[in-house]
Amino acid sequence: MSTSPAEHRTLTAGAVGIIGTGSYLPPVVVPNAPVAAAAGVDADWIERKTLIRERRHALPGQATSDLAVEAARRALEDAGVLAADLAVVVVSTSTPDSPQPPTASLVQQALGADGAAAFDVNAVCSGFVYALEVARSLLVAAGDGRPALVVGADVYSRILDPSDRRTAVLFGDGAGAVVLGAVPAGQELGRAVLHGVGSRSELISVPAGGSRRPASAQTLAAGEHWFRMDGRGVREFVEEHVPGLVGEVLAGAGWEPSSVDHVVPHQGNGVMLAALAGSLGLPRARMHTTVEELGNTGSASVPVTLDAARRSGALRPGERVLLLAFGGGMNLAGVACTWLGAPLRPAAAATSALPAPRSARRRGTTPVPLRAVGGPVSPA
Repeated sequence: MSTSPAEHRTLTAGAVGIIGTGSYLPPVVVPNAPVAAAAGVDADWIERKTLIRERRHALPGQATSDLAVEAARRALEDAGVLAADLAVVVVSTSTPDSPQPPTASLVQQALGADGAAAFDVNAVCSGFVYALEVARSLLVAAGDGRPALVVGADVYSRILDPSDRRTAVLFGDGAGAVVLGAVPAGQELGRAVLHGVGSRSELISVPAGGSRRPASAQTLAAGEHWFRMDGRGVREFVEEHVPGLVGEVLAGAGWEPSSVDHVVPHQGNGVMLAALAGSLGLPRARMHTTVEELGNTGSASVPVTLDAARRSGALRPGERVLLLAFGGGMNLAGVACTWLGAPLRPAAAATSALPAPRSARRRGTTPVPLRAVGGPVSPA
């Protein structure tokens, strides 16, 4: 996306930014009708409550690491970076292949990134921005210009109760990735704002399968390995906390609200995002969404949407971008960056028909003007 690996090492020490993006979406397209039938609702109800029309599901043999590897390869190709040159591989996921080893270790092995630090971050749907900050901090501390790979990947289709309309209608599978590396001063990724509100941790959970409630016949019979969410509570949490998060990110970056060009938020629910837009106080910004055709892809939603926005040509050199995420924990994360804006490398452009979100292929990511659109609606 920008410079060669050798050039990365000669740029301003401590200036770390996004130098490549990539994403991967599994090929199985699942429209609303079968999801609605299993959940006891109709397809129109799903779209009315969430704006979601379809989502992707992983193939039976695909795990989270498989999706992550494909997104990572595309990001590395885009950046012109060899896996062997990576200093760090971080995978953000709350649906790992297994409790151990880290999914990042499987990604590292598949890519041939021998010797790179490899570990997972689990902050649920906020995890990708958390992982960005961890990787950025490590590169700044090292100061040697070596790049890092950050992947957000989830396969939520494996942990959803198909009969639970609060969750089954929302989620899809996918992976997105970025490569971080040295960039010219003024184009670096800002320091992320990260917050946890553990007192609201009951809003999103998978009750069993860990050390407190290990898997047993009883936990399986009780359905305690399914993902659970209080949709109304999550919506209220987002309304209460995300506008303040935006203010903190802007203050840290020294930006005025009117100077923000793009917002790439976690794709939790399309109606919720439309309602949230009016409270962010960003009069010029364009909000990018892929939720309509991908649903909520968990930790993948921010990097997948960022990649779609970039490949559609929506992001231009020097424009100001906010990445915003929120999710289980409850966790909040936001970061500001000035878009580097280098063109797609020819090889990456040639292979970027991913499969991509249909919205990205037709018209770029779907812009939501930052004004209130209807009232807050929960799928609960």
